[in-house]
Amino acid sequence: MFINMEVVGVRVEMPSNQPIVLLKEIDGNRFLPIWVGANEASAIAFAQQGLEPPRPLTHDLMRDVVEALDATLTAVHLTELRDGVFYANLVLRDASSVTRSISARPSDAVALALRTHSNILASTELLDEAGVEMPIEGGQENQEVERFRAFLDEINPEDFAG
Repeated sequence: MFINMEVVGVRVEMPSNQPIVLLKEIDGNRFLPIWVGANEASAIAFAQQGLEPPRPLTHDLMRDVVEALDATLTAVHLTELRDGVFYANLVLRDASSVTRSISARPSDAVALALRTHSNILASTELLDEAGVEMPIEGGQENQEVERFRAFLDEINPEDFAG
């Protein structure tokens, strides 16, 4: 079974200086932090902010190829965590309604999902294993989530250029 997720944002984790993308259950209070590369962090931040680079990034190219082949990215499935590595699948449907699943890195899958406005889903097993529960009290989000959102308001995608 899969659970709908939304991207909260991208952040550089200190002291490791490693970017993470933070996802949240849409109808719940579990968060899923996934460590990503600097390029993927930039691509996700660009997509979240609706920025169009002067030349297509790899994920823009992937979106354009999928569209040119008359296919649709219907969903991204974040499937498992094995030996510290997250796994994902792109779920594509072609013009004849044939559905295919293609293995992808979660960071690439999320960047592409944001560009195509596709669903991001995490398996219940993955959320049970790697999800972090942050209770929401009295309609107010947890302070850590608020700090994360404040951090996102202060950064630019260029901050991830390495």
